[in-house]
Amino acid sequence: MKKKNTRSAFSLLTAIIIIVLMSSVGIFVMNLSSKMTRETTAQFQREQSMLYAKSYTEYAIMAVTGNGERNTTNCLSDIDATIGDPKNGGYLVNVRLAYIGQNGIIGNCAATRIWDDTVVTEKSPLNLIVDVYVRYKEPDHPDPDNAPYITYHKRTLQKI
Repeated sequence: MKKKNTRSAFSLLTAIIIIVLMSSVGIFVMNLSSKMTRETTAQFQREQSMLYAKSYTEYAIMAVTGNGERNTTNCLSDIDATIGDPKNGGYLVNVRLAYIGQNGIIGNCAATRIWDDTVVTEKSPLNLIVDVYVRYKEPDHPDPDNAPYITYHKRTLQKI
């Protein structure tokens, strides 16, 4: 009878060890899956902010080239936009424009951000510096209301 009890005890011990090992592997897989999901979400947000920055850069250049009259009443210096809810997966976009050129070409547009004409040539009388800032919050932050913004910045120099 002792052999039967020994076999039962050994089988029970083996079963417990296998259950503990399988549970550990399951926990490891779930943890890894969670990390991969967070990384994928973060990568998606980075890529999305890069695409928004490119899009708003092109939008700003089109808006400036379409604005032939640059005076104090018809001046483009800032573009601000909100895409979605910034506290819940949305984006804040800020575009800042600076003009490089002669005062006669620039007019009074963006008077605080005009550079002098020392870098201007005859072939490029007007240049534009476009700074685009795209901000978003980390979606898995424990306190979404107080989460810091993550900012993607793109600077472009464009001849007009």
